[in-house]
Amino acid sequence: MRSPERVLKSLVEHSNTLNYKYKRLYRILFNTEMFYVAYQNIYAKAGNMTAGTDGKTADQMSISRIEELIASLKDETYQPRPAKRTYIPKKNGKMRPLGIPSFDDKLVQEVTRMILETIYEDGFSNTSHGFRPKRSCHTALLTIKREYTGTKWFIEGDIKGFFDNISHEVLINILREKIEDERFIRLIRKFLRAGYLENWKFHRTYSGTPQGGIISPILANIYLDKFDKYMQRVCDEFRKGGRKRRMFPKTNKLYSKKCLLLKSIETEKDEKVKTEKLEQVREYEKQIRRMPSGDPMDSNFRRMRYVRYADDFLIGIIGSQKDCQETKEMIAQWMQNILRLELSDDKTLITNARKPAKFLGYDIFVRQSDNIEKTKSNIYARIHNNKVVLKITSEVMKKKLQQYDVLDFERYKGKTIWKPKARKRITNNSILDIVTQYNAEIQGLYNYYSIASNSCNLYNFYHIMEYSMYKTLSQKLNSTVSKVISQYKKDKNFAVPYIDKNGKTQYRIFYNKGFCQRGTSKFYSEKEPFFTNIGVKEPTLIRRLQSCQCELCGAKGKVSMFQVRNHYCPKKLPHRFS
Repeated sequence: MRSPERVLKSLVEHSNTLNYKYKRLYRILFNTEMFYVAYQNIYAKAGNMTAGTDGKTADQMSISRIEELIASLKDETYQPRPAKRTYIPKKNGKMRPLGIPSFDDKLVQEVTRMILETIYEDGFSNTSHGFRPKRSCHTALLTIKREYTGTKWFIEGDIKGFFDNISHEVLINILREKIEDERFIRLIRKFLRAGYLENWKFHRTYSGTPQGGIISPILANIYLDKFDKYMQRVCDEFRKGGRKRRMFPKTNKLYSKKCLLLKSIETEKDEKVKTEKLEQVREYEKQIRRMPSGDPMDSNFRRMRYVRYADDFLIGIIGSQKDCQETKEMIAQWMQNILRLELSDDKTLITNARKPAKFLGYDIFVRQSDNIEKTKSNIYARIHNNKVVLKITSEVMKKKLQQYDVLDFERYKGKTIWKPKARKRITNNSILDIVTQYNAEIQGLYNYYSIASNSCNLYNFYHIMEYSMYKTLSQKLNSTVSKVISQYKKDKNFAVPYIDKNGKTQYRIFYNKGFCQRGTSKFYSEKEPFFTNIGVKEPTLIRRLQSCQCELCGAKGKVSMFQVRNHYCPKKLPHRFS
């Protein structure tokens, strides 16, 4: 039996071969080693202890359970169970449906995902950043920051109910372009048509992919890759003009005058006249710096850029508002005809680049600045002009603070003032747990918005969180904020002591590392060939099962794996530390 790494590397060899079709993919599902790796990949995820509609979880995993699953795949009696439907809150206050598959279905889906990702990943467009190895929201945002310089208009793309409206027939036809294995196609169709249970009532699924399913993200990317390729062609066809736009007429006129003056200065003998001409040259230079170098209305210079993350995309256009409207209509028609999807007319906005467009939680706009700075080449230039700016808004921080229930409002001199408040629902937690929770929430928001140019504004968020923590602890200890601060102050930091596993006293310090903007090099990386990313984890858990020996008593025989999620709880310190 071939190792999973060899299997996947043999698949990736043909991923970019034109018109190549994979014919024996279903047989890979008979490889027990693939299921061992799949189990190793997903066993530790939190949702695996939530039972699906069959009542099973990751608990009591055994070799025989995997063998039974493979046997049902071999004779094609395997049938995915309907997902258990639940709902999670969205940012806009509405609820998002989420399906919880059974754990056995998750295993089969994970193996299927590994196969599909290996086949398709290398051929995906560079403009796609969602649910892909070494790509993220940050790589999408930093691509925009790097490549959208000089953009005049944004089109904020929104596909109406994308995951629920994926056409099964269109998706299967797209898969058939690269896969010529009907058993494998039938398996994908089974997952798509598995349906879901809501309030113990079965609902069939005629479109869409199961939200919460492991294969949903890769299937969504395969589906929208058609759109990515289409947008590449649109961007290429839209392009017009050379490397630079024509010079702005007024700037050109002043530049010509400056050059004539400089030429006349070379032959001028009268020092007084020469000085006057030099002053005039400097005045021309000041005027030139305040004017655009290129003609912003040059109709012979057009550019279009496109970036997508999952079902959200942002198009940047150097052109007219009419170009944007035509592009929007063209995209909507193409999506309807080819992918059977609808572009939301209300939410697909055309925004002037000087005003902020919303994308992945950031405000994005193009800066207009006449400030002159010296470059590394010792040239004075408007280095910030026409550059893309990523910002976090106060509204984002406000919503997050309200979500954490740490924010109150107070009217003062006609203005609304933000005030921190205690979180009563966590006062029963230990002091260490409370500080740890606040740290995680602060660092979580900072990690996401660390590439914002105004990331330092997170100090406003930090201040509310800090004093909310003090108030929460003061309520817990029946004390005051000032007494709590002085009680746990250590070297100018707020530090809570605890005893670690080795019996040593350690300190959990409240976050104190600041909110400076992080550089781009940490997040942005060009696309690598997929085979360099293949690194199959050694399935150590399965090896322990294969040893057929109980790790507690040493008895030999058939064994099962139990999922024990016993989180380490540091020992409390006596007296004032409790």
